[in-house]
Amino acid sequence: MKTRLMTLLAALLCCMAASAQTDSVKESSTKKILIAYFSWGGNTQHVAEHIASLTGGTLFRIEPEKPYPTDYKTCTEVAKKEKEADAHPAIKNKVENWDEYDTVFIGCPVWWWTAPMIINTFTEIYSFKGKTVVPFCTYASTYRDETLARITELTPDANHLKGFGAVSKNTKGIAEWLKEIGMTMDNRKKE
Repeated sequence: MKTRLMTLLAALLCCMAASAQTDSVKESSTKKILIAYFSWGGNTQHVAEHIASLTGGTLFRIEPEKPYPTDYKTCTEVAKKEKEADAHPAIKNKVENWDEYDTVFIGCPVWWWTAPMIINTFTEIYSFKGKTVVPFCTYASTYRDETLARITELTPDANHLKGFGAVSKNTKGIAEWLKEIGMTMDNRKKE
């Protein structure tokens, strides 16, 4: 009787372990990635699209209610005034099904040595608790690290993965970076 009970108990434990493993596989295969980005001149959009193609993530363009000027010099003046005033420009669109996303890439250009103020607005709208945030940016000269750090600072309740800075539209190094942080489609299928 004791042997039969032990055999039954062992079989039950094996079934429970197999069920838990199946649930874990289902859970990891349903994880969703959002690539949220603000792009003024198209550089960040180009990089975001490349990230989406390598991760299978969903793109979300952060768009201001009041568009920024199309003239570069005028736009930089507006951006500087927003930074100095700690402005939080309104966003005209919302992420659908926010709770379904486990990982959120947040990308932007470097404006006045940091992330544009609209990124502050975006990070205040949503809860990042329990999510993983991956910062990325595009830049022409410097301040990549400051911008990546700012995105991390704006999402303190999230887990964070190593960010990436791309010079303008250059996508060189993105595939290697995504592989390093385990975010390519191939890496995620192995989970």
